[in-house]
Amino acid sequence: AATDAMKEEKKEETNSLDEKLKQLLNRHRIMLFMKGVPSGPRCGFSRQIVEILDSFGVSYDAFNILEDEEVRRGLKVYSDWPTYPQLYVEGDLVGGLDIVKELQESEELEDMLKGSVQD
Repeated sequence: AATDAMKEEKKEETNSLDEKLKQLLNRHRIMLFMKGVPSGPRCGFSRQIVEILDSFGVSYDAFNILEDEEVRRGLKVYSDWPTYPQLYVEGDLVGGLDIVKELQESEELEDMLKGSVQD
């Protein structure tokens, strides 16, 4: 019986984490999960992705994954993406820095970011 209770508790933790992640993902149309904050990135990859987003002049929100270990670990599982930064548009994972750079080079990124602006 103790193991059933433990399994149920673990399931509730997962559900509440998934809810928290969904809320974060939908906090803004363009959401960046990064190390640090846009004004003070804590790694080169995060700094580069901020520079790319800023170059398009789009409004976005960012979450510092270094401040929340549960989100940092949980989002990797949720998105099935092992590294940070992670960029989301309209709640969907776009990818990390490599994919964002590829999209920028193929000129798809601007359309994706500026798409149907809902602000």
